[in-house]
Amino acid sequence: MQFSPGFQQLIDALRCLPTVGQKTAQRMALHLLERDRAGAANLARAIEQALETLGHCRSCRVFTEGDLCPICADERRDDALLCVVESPADWIAIEQSGAFQGRYFLLLGRLSPLDGIGPEELQLDQLETRLADPALEEVILATSATIEGEATAGYVTELAQARGLKVTRLAQGVPMGGELEYIDPSTLSLALRGRREQRDD
Repeated sequence: MQFSPGFQQLIDALRCLPTVGQKTAQRMALHLLERDRAGAANLARAIEQALETLGHCRSCRVFTEGDLCPICADERRDDALLCVVESPADWIAIEQSGAFQGRYFLLLGRLSPLDGIGPEELQLDQLETRLADPALEEVILATSATIEGEATAGYVTELAQARGLKVTRLAQGVPMGGELEYIDPSTLSLALRGRREQRDD
């Protein structure tokens, strides 16, 4: 089927979103044009404004309008703890948990030599600057449990330990409510390696 050029352009633009294929993009385009033109105009303005005003925080590299994001500017956060995450999505997940009150550093990727992504591409010299902070005591690695995530964690561990910092890793393993018979072997292996002493309190 051949669409008008303008409609096809809208479909093609919507397909840049993750998990959005041709049919989903068509449904989105139809919805925006048929049922919510005001919402479409608001979306277009919001995207344009975000592209113009949002950059990376100079300290943690999360998206923000100013030089420092609200978390890095918050003096109540614990300067002794630095959580290293791969992506803004990981940062959001940890922050929404409400369980962490330290600082962050976003890698904005992970090491992958096969894809040509090394320390320079991730600008890990910025991380080394953060690791030099005299208030910092512990680096918490929150990288993914993939080959690339493990390699990245290993590299960051070397950088942190070279400065005498304590390095910990997020626990990984059996999810709450999970039954062992349905857990894959890799997850069980991680759970066994990360086991801890059971306490009554």
